[in-house]
Amino acid sequence: MAGAAHCSLQAKRLLLDPKFEGYKLSLEPLACYQLGLDAAVAEVQLRDDQYTLDHMRAFGMYNYLHLDSWFQDNVYYVDQFGRVMNLSVTLDTALQKPREVFRLPTDLTACDNRLCASMHFSSSTWVTLSDGTGRLYLIKSGKRGSSASEKWEIVFNEELGSPFIIAHSVSFVKSDAHSLSVLLLRVEKDELDTKGSGFHVTLEWVTIEGRKEGDHAYEIIKRRVLQGKSVPHYAAIEPSGDGLMIVSHKPFTFIQSESDTLEENDDAEISNEKKDPLYYWQQTEDDVTITVDLPQDITKDDIKIHFSPDNICVTLKDQPPLIEGKLYSSVDHESCTWIIREDKSLEISLIKKNEGSRWPELVLGDTRGQFIMDPSQCAEIAESLMHLTSEVMNPNPEKENPPCNAQELEECDAFLEDGASLCRFDGDTLKVTHVINLGSNQYLFSVVVNPREMPCFCLRHDVDALLWQPHSDQPENMWEHIATFNALGYVQASKQDKKFMACAPDYSYAALCECMRRVFIYRQPTPLATVLYNRKEGRQVGQVAKQLVATLEANDPILGFQATSERLFVLTTKTLFLIKVNSG
Repeated sequence: MAGAAHCSLQAKRLLLDPKFEGYKLSLEPLACYQLGLDAAVAEVQLRDDQYTLDHMRAFGMYNYLHLDSWFQDNVYYVDQFGRVMNLSVTLDTALQKPREVFRLPTDLTACDNRLCASMHFSSSTWVTLSDGTGRLYLIKSGKRGSSASEKWEIVFNEELGSPFIIAHSVSFVKSDAHSLSVLLLRVEKDELDTKGSGFHVTLEWVTIEGRKEGDHAYEIIKRRVLQGKSVPHYAAIEPSGDGLMIVSHKPFTFIQSESDTLEENDDAEISNEKKDPLYYWQQTEDDVTITVDLPQDITKDDIKIHFSPDNICVTLKDQPPLIEGKLYSSVDHESCTWIIREDKSLEISLIKKNEGSRWPELVLGDTRGQFIMDPSQCAEIAESLMHLTSEVMNPNPEKENPPCNAQELEECDAFLEDGASLCRFDGDTLKVTHVINLGSNQYLFSVVVNPREMPCFCLRHDVDALLWQPHSDQPENMWEHIATFNALGYVQASKQDKKFMACAPDYSYAALCECMRRVFIYRQPTPLATVLYNRKEGRQVGQVAKQLVATLEANDPILGFQATSERLFVLTTKTLFLIKVNSG
């Protein structure tokens, strides 16, 4: 991770509400509909040899209900006969029984070490499906959402080793060839791990490409494996198939083949020979200055420099480019200049377009240069951090709001996994390009807001829950804060039996369910139709946030949980429940 840019998540102040008072328990009834299933859900219980926390997270807490985010209010599950069943809701009062859209060709009960069947909707017409025995199916589904044009047809299927579940998949077109990238998750025995759990987690990133236009022949063109020591909370491939983002407690690294390792060793030897940086760079709030030591025989005519708003290319004579690639941020390329100084060094000046922003790196992914910080900048940073440090525990006891005392924290504020990180991996170099240390920002859940974008992830920030949308194509704003669920971080921590969490794609509510029966819904604050006063302070309250509780008429454990803008879907072993949360 040496060359990775260390980033941070920037919350939008306008989306935060410091005056939020809490949720008011509402007794308004919620319309709840239930459908009995013809056959039980194909639940797979953990075996005796699947005893670790990672097995429980990956397989024991698996969400058996799959929401088709391309066509809202379409949910799918696999039953014990290997049938993929679909429920499409248009009107709650006229619900049809779930219908079969596909049947897995293999007998699921024949495999002893199988996992649960899993699926992911890669696009509006493509589905990736695993039967849990280690076989991957690539399915052309036709236009889903209407039974007339929905016809699931296997285009590719192949045995890919030990059983896995599908974590994510994307469909994309590059140079006129259609491709799908799929992320497979496994928890495997690790003979070398004698002190830990005895298992490691692998994520296999498989890319499948259609060979000819109009031809249905698809084949695997790339298989890359990442390995880590904990099941990732979040793992998703970028829509372009160029990168991968992972939120995990422990880091993941690519496992390379022998030829890759040999090449890497050669590169390491070369880089050891050239220990000196190729260039040095400094920055102020307005500009960036690059300095290059020139060889004796280089003249002005030998130097070729090309500036563009987002890229730079510096070439000396006929040598390979000295500096080349995408700049961390945009520059005013027409104002950029270069000169040869008296000490025979080349000085390049870049004028920042976004003044005031600090660049963590000059050219994305380039580690051949060295950043030099000005002494005055060091002093400025130290001064700005001075208020965070003190040799006295409480330097100003008379102050109205004294520093936080750890003894005042409640039990539900304690969060053990303070080492979680968010990493972005590049698909070509297989290196980490961006890292964010999440610290105590506990991961809560993920949700698809826009199916053409990556899934959003929700993190706890203090007491709130903040929703972040990754933008792989925007290096300057790679993670955008798009919504806040007030106090949800605090509220969910007190729910000891919670199993799944979700939120509406339009952010109108968040919901969580316990292992059995109970579902909690937290609506965003809405304006009041009547006048309401705060009795303690005597002021008028303009809006109120509601908590609602639904109790399911079932004694079976909850196996699946999905939210749309209008309704919640809850799946138990033999029943599918629909809870109407918002009217359309």
